[in-house]
Amino acid sequence: MTPFLDLTDLEIAYPPRRVIQDVSLRLECAGIGCLLGPSGCGKTTLLRAIAGFEPLQRGSIRLEGVELSRPGWTLPPERRRIGLMFQDLALFPHLTLADNVAFGLRGWKPAERRARVHELLRLVGLDDEAQRYPHQISGGQQQRVALARALAPRPRLLLLDEPFSSLDVTLREDLAREIRAILLREGIGGLLVSHDQFEAFAFADEIGVLREGRLLQWDTAYHLYHQPANRFVADFIGQGVLLPGRIEEGGRVSTELGEIDGLSPVNCAPGDAVEILVRPDDVIHDDASPLSAEVVERAFRGAEFLYTLKLPSGARLLCLAPSHHNHALGQRIGIRLDIDHRVMFRRENG
Repeated sequence: MTPFLDLTDLEIAYPPRRVIQDVSLRLECAGIGCLLGPSGCGKTTLLRAIAGFEPLQRGSIRLEGVELSRPGWTLPPERRRIGLMFQDLALFPHLTLADNVAFGLRGWKPAERRARVHELLRLVGLDDEAQRYPHQISGGQQQRVALARALAPRPRLLLLDEPFSSLDVTLREDLAREIRAILLREGIGGLLVSHDQFEAFAFADEIGVLREGRLLQWDTAYHLYHQPANRFVADFIGQGVLLPGRIEEGGRVSTELGEIDGLSPVNCAPGDAVEILVRPDDVIHDDASPLSAEVVERAFRGAEFLYTLKLPSGARLLCLAPSHHNHALGQRIGIRLDIDHRVMFRRENG
């Protein structure tokens, strides 16, 4: 089956620096994805290449089997059937909301243009605000107008370059879910660029983690969290610590908190030093446990506290505990490990 979006062995360079190196990914059946990573990792450059604004030095980009880019040739952006939603939104302040949405529909018959604008403003919940101006509505409403404008020409794929970054965290995630629902309803694929993993989780079916121009893992949020491909992904996605351990006979791993069974990293043997990924939900508060740790930080999360705990060796763990367990800084509490997904890496520098 032909992938909806297919990026193959992409390389993009601003000589002498290679910004994107050997990136390949597939988005299936008008799916919804996200490119996630720290600032400067190449996310926006990759998005611009898909849109047709950056040439390729190597590889190819295809949408629904149609080639869009290859070295030495790029299909013009206006012929790609790709919509764009940028960080600055770029709404025209002197145009009404209806006229902003209609801006990309030049060449349409007036009656068709009016019907499409009305349809989209209703879709994003702003049909009663059509004659207002951008400065007269909220930031979240402006995002919806920008979405409606991007969807107006009926693109097959919508590219979103950190469009929610100016909004507060809760509104970002809510709007990401709303836009996801609209894209699914319209049958349009989506690819979001973000540095916020919770925004990515709310929006995307598949997420790619980039670092220094390389795609480290393209996977579901569940697998990125529970089965990270390497240390960087493990550290970037979710919260957790890498607990030192040593491989024993039979594949068990001895740690400061006892022995843990699990799959050893490739090319590891008994006696080798490893690190085990321990998430906050892997550390259970248990007053009956013989193991204890000191509370050195705590963050109230409503139903839960996120405790930072110090072990006798000085190593630290994170623990989520119900908020009716209200422990003071400096207090020692009983803990035990309950790790369902065992992720280990060979310890660097032994």
